[in-house]
Amino acid sequence: MFSKSKINEPAQKPNEAKPAPTENRLDSARPDSSGASSTEFKASAPKAKPPASVLSSDLHVTGNLKTTGDIQVEGTIEGDIRAHLLTIGEGATVKGEVIADDVVINGRIVGRVRGLKVRLTSTARVEGDIIHKTIAIESGAHFEGSVQRQDDPLSGKSNAPKPVAASSAPPQSATAKPAQG
Repeated sequence: MFSKSKINEPAQKPNEAKPAPTENRLDSARPDSSGASSTEFKASAPKAKPPASVLSSDLHVTGNLKTTGDIQVEGTIEGDIRAHLLTIGEGATVKGEVIADDVVINGRIVGRVRGLKVRLTSTARVEGDIIHKTIAIESGAHFEGSVQRQDDPLSGKSNAPKPVAASSAPPQSATAKPAQG
């Protein structure tokens, strides 16, 4: 910008043209550009994907978490989690229901997992049912529970046989033993 203004300014008046166009450009650029930029920035901000929220290894959360974004859990969560992409770290523990479009499990989950894509890595330990559209289980993963494929696993009401009150504990313990063998 400075090289262009210096080239253009000597053709005009060097001393008078410098301050006036610079001030006019800055003043005119600020209201117009800042107004346009902030509007454009606000318009582009929802489109830009924010970074994942990281729950560190020294964090212990008691309660439910809900976001439309991504969560990476490295600590301990006692409660349900709902997210777009959920990554459970190797040292992490989640005790509750997990619902996400994509679930990558490296650590431990005690509870039901619902996801369009569910991936259990070799370090994963899951005690509970997994309801999925697609699933990948690496060699070495530990899993006790049942696996059920559904076209829409994120909707919890598509399973008519499982009542809401009885679905939290009995199906896990009842299906965990037959699934081991």
